[in-house]
Amino acid sequence: MNASLARTPAAPEGVDWTAFRNYAALRGQLRVSFGPQCNVACWFCHNEGDVPPPVTRADRTQRPRGRALNAAHYVSIVTALMEAGLKRVLFTGGEPLISPMTRQVLEQLPPAGPDGSYALITNGTRVRANRDWLRRVPLDKVKVSLHYFSDESLYAIAGTRLGIAAVLDGIEAARGIFERVELNCLLLKENEHEVRSVLDFALERRLPVQFIELVGTTFNEGRATSAVPADETVAYLRTLTSDEHTEVVGVGQGRRVFRVEGVEIDVIHGNLGRHHVGQCGTCPVRAKCVEGFWALRIDHGGGLQPCLLRDDLRLDLNPLLAAPDRLAAAIGRHTTAFTEGTL
Repeated sequence: MNASLARTPAAPEGVDWTAFRNYAALRGQLRVSFGPQCNVACWFCHNEGDVPPPVTRADRTQRPRGRALNAAHYVSIVTALMEAGLKRVLFTGGEPLISPMTRQVLEQLPPAGPDGSYALITNGTRVRANRDWLRRVPLDKVKVSLHYFSDESLYAIAGTRLGIAAVLDGIEAARGIFERVELNCLLLKENEHEVRSVLDFALERRLPVQFIELVGTTFNEGRATSAVPADETVAYLRTLTSDEHTEVVGVGQGRRVFRVEGVEIDVIHGNLGRHHVGQCGTCPVRAKCVEGFWALRIDHGGGLQPCLLRDDLRLDLNPLLAAPDRLAAAIGRHTTAFTEGTL
């Protein structure tokens, strides 16, 4: 790593990191977006709080935020927060393998450490084209979105004619690169007839898969009736295994965890409840919230957002980008204020 990306102090003076470290210990994650661009346009996309592709395609007057972060900023932020106690970092987009920033950042990441992890979330279509450099980066796993299992459902959900073969090929390419590859599948009316096919595909390849109930946002509220509850999926999994337990760890939604022939199958199930913190107590949109306090999000525009539904709680990091120690301190204070309800 070059000198400009050297590690910053873990705990700047005057910052109480207790809330942040508690969040990290409870499986809280940092989601780092490399930008909103994507080669598909899934109708449910929330683009980590930015304007998603389906909206920009339909209305060219609505544009996502401009880029403010460069590779050095990303690496400094991740390094400082990992040193402060963060354990889990997920790199997202848009489609991260479209952004040139992805390679620049991933190749310069510090080690995640024995308890830490780096994961890349991708639609899979660009994995094979980038496999040479992906072999060299310190990712612990890749999570591939598989919300479809045919050309028809791929088009209905993602508005693309790329074809399901491109996604499945990306999964196979990822398996050849990474020790751990996981699948994500949102439960929707457009794919409910294919959920068992997705499950069979995962089991045949011994890939963990997570079935997820839809997170409602202002961007997808017009199609809220397409959401499918997880009850039927849970009932079917119970016919395959008796190895089931629930996890309610203190961030986000609870989940049911099944093991089928040794393969972990997760179901993010709304009826297990969700975790809220101090700021959530007076939140005007809490009734719509299905996620709870689950992730801190860093976007390419230089913002930190602790809640997907509340743009007004977004912290602008741009004035602090030249001072990594002050940047980390601001993130620590913002997280504490959010968890204590004093933002």
